[in-house]
Amino acid sequence: MTVDVLTKNPALESLFIDPQQVITLDANFLIPPDRSMHLIPGISFPQFQAIWLDPIFQLFPHLAVHEAVRDEMVSQDIKTFIQIKVNAMPSEIIIHKDSELTAVEHMLRDSIEARIYPHTRYDPQIDNRDDRGEVKTLAFIAVKGLLYFAAHDYNAIQLVEKAESWSTGLDTVQAIKMYEIIFFLCVRIPSLRKPLRMLYKYQYYLTKNEKSTNPE
Repeated sequence: MTVDVLTKNPALESLFIDPQQVITLDANFLIPPDRSMHLIPGISFPQFQAIWLDPIFQLFPHLAVHEAVRDEMVSQDIKTFIQIKVNAMPSEIIIHKDSELTAVEHMLRDSIEARIYPHTRYDPQIDNRDDRGEVKTLAFIAVKGLLYFAAHDYNAIQLVEKAESWSTGLDTVQAIKMYEIIFFLCVRIPSLRKPLRMLYKYQYYLTKNEKSTNPE
């Protein structure tokens, strides 16, 4: 993924002003990255939790995931982490549930899903797992008027950033990329800059192509 440091993201600027806003996460924001195909070991869950998960939940008190994303998690570590957040008093994570939608909202959600899924690997006729979480997530937050979708998946981000040209119905949604949240954490928690730099380089500065296009 290309890191764009020239274009200001209004969503990120808004979060610096008010980090209490609801941010809905894609699955890859919760899963430790594994780029071992490039002969570099993946990041362990305890390490990922210490340098990423715990800090974002500390700084952003209204993080959310759709139930479809929660249900598709495979790692027991991640499942346990989410459940602990759910069980906290008060709850430390918002779970978006389709059962919360009104009849009219259900119809609108189905309409938006129909516009999104042709650009993904998800097929609502068979309800397969591929890209199901992001389709369900994006349709839900669009219906509910929630603004922010945080992701590290290029295709998921494209659904938002190309909303007008692709007619996805996501015109009101704003995408926030992982490297932007890494920058936010570096500003707000300077003591984490070294491990966050390591995470950034692992995600965006690992391959020859990334080193030729992305800042170090």
